[in-house]
Amino acid sequence: MADIDNKDQAEMDPADMEDVEEVEEEETGEDENSKARQLTVQMMQNPQILAALQERLDGLNGSPSGYMESLPKVVKRRVNALKNLQVKCAHIEAKFYEEVHELERKYAALYQPLFDKRSDIVKAAYEPTDEECEWKADEEEELTDEMKEKAKLEEEKKDEEKEDPKGIPEFWLTVFKNVDLLSDMLQEHDEPILKHLQDIKVKFSDPGQPMSFTLEFHFEANDFFTNTMLTKTYKMRSEPDENDPFSFDGPEIMCCTGCTIDWTKGKNVTLKTIKKKQKHKGRGTVRTVTKTVPNDSFFNFFTPPEVPENGELDEDSEAVLAADFEIGHFIRERIVPRAVLYFTGEAIEDDDDDYDEEGEEADDEEGEEEADEENDPDYDPKKDAAPPAECKQQ
Repeated sequence: MADIDNKDQAEMDPADMEDVEEVEEEETGEDENSKARQLTVQMMQNPQILAALQERLDGLNGSPSGYMESLPKVVKRRVNALKNLQVKCAHIEAKFYEEVHELERKYAALYQPLFDKRSDIVKAAYEPTDEECEWKADEEEELTDEMKEKAKLEEEKKDEEKEDPKGIPEFWLTVFKNVDLLSDMLQEHDEPILKHLQDIKVKFSDPGQPMSFTLEFHFEANDFFTNTMLTKTYKMRSEPDENDPFSFDGPEIMCCTGCTIDWTKGKNVTLKTIKKKQKHKGRGTVRTVTKTVPNDSFFNFFTPPEVPENGELDEDSEAVLAADFEIGHFIRERIVPRAVLYFTGEAIEDDDDDYDEEGEEADDEEGEEEADEENDPDYDPKKDAAPPAECKQQ
């Protein structure tokens, strides 16, 4: 049989032999590709490799590819012409945002009567009519008339049992507590003061003046300070930086100024008194020293770090100002225009929808990874199993 096989192989056409060799090479290539894929999967499951890869990618982000350097001089010259056009585009864009600011000022005047009425309802200066209070909520659409009447009677009974509240108590405090960006600033000792906050208004700079806006916090008379209004002004710039015109991306907040709070004696929540014991080096006697130090409080919002003329700040001040600008912008753009929806939580739900979708995508990715592990012939579930509790390092 061996001789017959050898004979058949010897009589095989050379072209057929080439086909055999090609098939064998293809099969060998598939095996190598399969091994490469398995190796890639194992590497991507290693957190240390992923971290190193991410660090490498971060280092490459924004770095030149070398393509521009390879271009002929005449092409580089034309690219410079395009850059000059881009600078002109940036200046036109700056003018666009200046006109947007003018439109904001115009429409702010149209919104203000509605916001004033909102304030009057909140602080019980105005009682809305029955017609103004009618609101068909989504869940009420499916209720029968009998169920609606029953619900109305139950609400009236509850109202009779309670004291008649004035306006909408703790309206702005509730808004602040419902928004993570603002609730992170609140301390327990701030809440009794913010119960007296009656309104927040946005005032834009006058026509012809540098671009800016002021947040006005209106308070009713209280035992904590004598101010009836606290202010925070944000100065903005809508023009490209001469040194870096391509970084222009709309108006940016350049600096902000707060106001002086006239605290009642002993009521300043931005300061706290601490007692420290000091021991005399020579005599060994001990004395108690009282010191006043800064205290965490929302009302530090009105004393932001000052920006020096040279514009240079330390890292802590830069971080504080960056957060401050974000908060000021958020209050202006979201809180004041949609306060009632943040009070009820409806605006929070809308904001959270995006995060839910991202979470679902993440869950899908995890499911795909689990499926890949199950299909991996080299996967050993015992290796991923958590060690017994007594084996865990403390």
